[in-house]
Amino acid sequence: MSAKPKGITSFSKAVKTPAFIISIIFGALFVLAGGFLPDFDTYINNAYNWIIEYLGWSFILGASAFIIVTVFLILSPLGEIKLGEDDEKPMYSTPAWFAMLFSAGMGIGLLFWGASEPINHYDWPASGGEGGTAAALHDALQYSFFHWGLHPWAIYTVVALSLAYFSYRKNLPMLLSSALEPLIGRDNLNGFWGNTVNIIGVFSTLFGISTSLGLGVMQIGGGFERLFGIPNETGLWMVIIAVVTTLAILSTTTGIDKGIKWLSQANLGVAGMLLLFVFILGPTLFILEAMTHSTGGYLQNLFSMSFGIDAAGEGADGWYDAWTIFYWAWWIAWAPFVGSFIARVSRGRTIRSFAIGVMLVPTAVSIFWFSVFGGTALYNEHFTDNSIMDAVMQDEAQGFFAMLEGFPFSSVLIVIAMISLTVFFITSSDSGTYVIGMLTSKGNMNPPIGLRITWGIIEGLFAAVLLAAGGLEALQTASLIGGFPFMVIMFLMMYSLIYALYQELDDGSLPRERQRIYQALEDLSDENKVADDVITDDYEQSNK
Repeated sequence: MSAKPKGITSFSKAVKTPAFIISIIFGALFVLAGGFLPDFDTYINNAYNWIIEYLGWSFILGASAFIIVTVFLILSPLGEIKLGEDDEKPMYSTPAWFAMLFSAGMGIGLLFWGASEPINHYDWPASGGEGGTAAALHDALQYSFFHWGLHPWAIYTVVALSLAYFSYRKNLPMLLSSALEPLIGRDNLNGFWGNTVNIIGVFSTLFGISTSLGLGVMQIGGGFERLFGIPNETGLWMVIIAVVTTLAILSTTTGIDKGIKWLSQANLGVAGMLLLFVFILGPTLFILEAMTHSTGGYLQNLFSMSFGIDAAGEGADGWYDAWTIFYWAWWIAWAPFVGSFIARVSRGRTIRSFAIGVMLVPTAVSIFWFSVFGGTALYNEHFTDNSIMDAVMQDEAQGFFAMLEGFPFSSVLIVIAMISLTVFFITSSDSGTYVIGMLTSKGNMNPPIGLRITWGIIEGLFAAVLLAAGGLEALQTASLIGGFPFMVIMFLMMYSLIYALYQELDDGSLPRERQRIYQALEDLSDENKVADDVITDDYEQSNK
């Protein structure tokens, strides 16, 4: 194949593209509206209620469709197609690759919700049954696994796989519009429809990443309140955003191979040590038993949970709106960002190994994570007097720290968790600047530094505006606003990807190994045919 197009390498040229100009104008208008428009928080709340009421069902169907397609690609012969040249090797080692995709995909959220979500489900079960019971305890972990397991990573897989395939296999620029090439054509990747798709991707990324950055800021603030008594309020949040966004901008100037890669690997080690500490010193036997029981429940009820929305109101009124629909919208809003970043670091892998690595391995880690931190919180709440329910009900950001306070050297553990949160913030923001930079520089996988800095500042401003507009509720609304339009694009991406893959199968352009097998079978068939002809001729000659 010929060399990959590099996109725009100059900052002065990138700022003249339609994708950048339109995105920056709408981004500036949103920031200004959040800062100066009266009742901005009311508008945000009304948007949330409208989307939940009229479009919530679409997120349930969409997320389930994405997981079905991902499983199909893993099991089908299409999984043998390589994301790149047939003999190409992966560009990053598996440990480095996993560290980067996991840090970009879920880092902040796991720390924010690791203890708080299971406690919320324990108090308010999805079934509508009584909270605080043994059944509620098992369901709490089961639904935490559900929200952080196969579905979100299948969402990421669809986007990342589409981008990687069309970029590395079809030699197209790393743009969301490239994944729709069978529908819009190569000439329109940077035309009206192509720019429209990429601009929607920019705003989905801004809303999705702002949600996660906002959660990270709230939880870092919760750590300051626990340690130093500083109120976890808007003023502190603004200071944290300013400091950590500055650090993220400094990181983005170092590039992926230094900044993001090194920070991701180091932080995964820190988070892993914290995980093992709580696992060993916590209620280890209960953690293992609860993980086993809840994993079985998750797998057994996966199909019914995937399509559950409680249309008849037989369960907990509003539970799916507050939890599952919010999560699916959040993951979809994150998909252009995480998907683009995963595609950026995944060249050289087969579709099957890529999909298994992206979907199954992080799911297993998420299950263990919630079993350890959520299981410890549930054990304390259900079996001991060391309750953290009040802390969670007052502020979800406090749940993780309240759980850590039950361990020796709790202050040190809280500091370590805050450092991990800060690094997750930096890597998420840093990764986001790369992705938005690619979308606004016509697919340059190493966007100009000036472009990355510009979008890093805007990401921080978006998070600040949403936090000031209503905290957690505003962040949840941002996910819904960013998620729905991109979900429509994801369905088009699925169609384009499967169409292109089957076209490649029909053209016979499978990986070399399989082609050799087919050729060997064909040669063997020809040899058998020749042998049969010889035997037939000999038989006919002997009977004459």
